[in-house]
This record gives sequence, C-alpha cells and structure tokens, in this order.
Amino acid sequence: MDKIRIAVIGDGGWGTTLAILLSNKGYPVTLWGAFEQYVKEMDRLRFNPKFLPGIKIPKEVRITGDIKTAVSGKEIVVLAVPSQYTRQVLKKIKNCSFKKTIFLSVTKGIEIKSFERMSEIISNELGAIELAVLSGPTIAMEVAKGVPTAAVAASRNKKIRKTIQEVFSTQSFRVYTNPDVTGVELGGSLKNIIAIACGVSDGLGFGTNTKAAILTRGLAEISRLGRAMGARPETFSGISGLGDLVTTCISKQSRNRMVGELMGKGKKISEIIRHMQMVAEGVPTTKSAYALSLKYKVDMPIIKEVYHLLYRNKPPRQAVKDLMTRKGKEE
Repeated sequence: MDKIRIAVIGDGGWGTTLAILLSNKGYPVTLWGAFEQYVKEMDRLRFNPKFLPGIKIPKEVRITGDIKTAVSGKEIVVLAVPSQYTRQVLKKIKNCSFKKTIFLSVTKGIEIKSFERMSEIISNELGAIELAVLSGPTIAMEVAKGVPTAAVAASRNKKIRKTIQEVFSTQSFRVYTNPDVTGVELGGSLKNIIAIACGVSDGLGFGTNTKAAILTRGLAEISRLGRAMGARPETFSGISGLGDLVTTCISKQSRNRMVGELMGKGKKISEIIRHMQMVAEGVPTTKSAYALSLKYKVDMPIIKEVYHLLYRNKPPRQAVKDLMTRKGKEE
C-alpha cells in the first residue's frame, strides 16, 4: 500500500486534512488548489490559513495549481471540491492521464441543475471508472488534530471499498465499509439541511426539546427519500446517516448549523453567505432536495420549510408555526 500515489483535488479544510492524514501514513500526496496565488501562499507557509489554520502541512505534500500534474499517474484521486463546482473540475480532469485510477468523492452535496449526487456526476463525466465515496461525521479540524473519528467508505465494488478502508484508516480515523453508495451520499448531503433547521432553532432561542424533534423527524425525512431513491434503510441509522446528522446539528463548528442560527437571529441568507469564507453545502442542497421530494412524491416538511426560509424569504417563526400546526399524524 505504501507505493500508492494519491492526489487530493480541493484545498479546503477537508481536502487539506486528508492530504495531511495520508502523507503522515507515508503515501506520496499531491494537493491541488484552484487559485494559483493561494496555492503558492500555502506552499510557502506550509499551512492553510483560510480553511485549516494552525495545522502544519508536511513538507512531503506537494502543493500545486496544475491539475494535470496533480492527477496524472495517480492510483487514487480524492475529489474534495464543493458540489456545485465538481462538474467543471471533472471536465479539466478528463484531459489528464489516468488509468485504473480509483476516484474517491468526499464531497457532501447534490448538484442543483441535475439533482445528481457526486458519484453520478463523476460517472457521467469520466465514464466507466473505479469509484468510491467517503462520508461520515468528520469535522476537518478535529480529524486534523487526531480526535478519534469514524467514517464510511462506500462502493459497489467490494475490493475498492476495502482498498479505501485500508488506505485511510489510522489509529484515530476508523473507516467502515458499505455497499450502499446512494444511502451514504444522501445521508451526508441531506443532513446539512436538517443542520440549518437546528441552527434556526438555536437562533430563535429554543431548547433541547426542539432540537431533538428536528433531529429525529429530519432523519425520518432523509430515510423516506432514501428509500424512494433505492437506498437501504439501515444505512441511515449508521455512521453516514445518524452519526453525521447528530454531529452537524450540534457542533459549534458546523457551517450549516451556523447559517441557520444567523437566520434565526434575523440575518438574510445573502448577507450570511457574503461574509463566509467556506461553502455551506446545505444551502444549494436544499434546492436540490426540495426538487427531489417533489419528483419522488415524498413528504419532507422540515426540508420544505428550510427551502422556503432560504429561497422564499419566509420568516423563521412562521416556518416553526407551520411545522407545529400541521395536521396530526402517526409517527
């Protein structure tokens, strides 16, 4: 395994964290970033000041802005760019030299225009390639500091998911495997929307009772859509489902929860996004998820209200009232 050469495409907090983790295991790693000046600054400083401050990048990690240099000849390519930019980066990768390369998506989101998950976009753009997904409750700064963390490697190919498990596992980063790519991706993507709802609850000054209700009913919504789209129900009670949902909804470091909290306090979404350095994936994913709920005729009241908060300027207290006064039903 120590001969495997790896490219990490995307120099955000999570991409940088994984580059460090893999380098510390002895793998030759190249980290690619889209902005040449920022790439040069990272290479000079040997840390990522915007997205992973204070965490040293090993000198062995090659940092580049040239995507051909990053991808060519690598056995594993880790895709860690924001979901709404994944397709255009893949179009650049098409022109690179790769053969029998495993492409691993670590991005949690659903494309707005196509409503496709990241694995679907990768397959559509690159054709018949070896493909896997890595997801779970993985706050980048905690992983970078060696805090014990669990994640899931999903692939329809058993050999590929076992390879990812072996390559990424460390004493503090435990990787499970799962054949359910659809479920793992949906769990990782949709939980960001429920985290926005939990943040709104925090911003309005509500308590633990409210957050527990949002979490449990949010998980029910995620599971309903997942089943309609062919996912295994048990996936949503695992690491990439319930595990990721709880972490994102309660963590003070969660960007999506913070977006909701600021909205609950009266801030407009346009103003919130304008002042954010990092991408809150739940914002675009809400639009995709709402469209999918209509397409598959799945009842998703929390996600519907978050959609109206983000895209229809609905007042947060009105959204809460409308959720609480819906017609009574069985759990």
